[in-house]
Amino acid sequence: MTDFPNCPECAAQDTYQDDEHYICPHCAHEWSAEASPADSSDEARVVLDSNGNPLVTGDAVILIKDLKLKGSSNTIKKGTKVKNIRIVDGDHEVDCKVDGMAVMLKAEFLKKA
Repeated sequence: MTDFPNCPECAAQDTYQDDEHYICPHCAHEWSAEASPADSSDEARVVLDSNGNPLVTGDAVILIKDLKLKGSSNTIKKGTKVKNIRIVDGDHEVDCKVDGMAVMLKAEFLKKA
């Protein structure tokens, strides 16, 4: 039997591994299997929306301008509400689903709902 680390968010003991991430079934927190839980909490990345409000995983946001999707003819309209975002590393800070499509967005085009 393999022992998985406790969830760093809610301290639940019944976490499980999915590919390279650990997942907590209680609070839905995900963290990298390569990084220790202490590392992920100490180096918490601060992502700010267009108004300077901090965004965290699970927030709902609203687009502040029309955004064309690269490689597609689709456009996400201003005022579209996006629920349950994920904060990720990289030049596009927010990973989410809009109308069933997986999309990565920059926080500068979002405001917290």
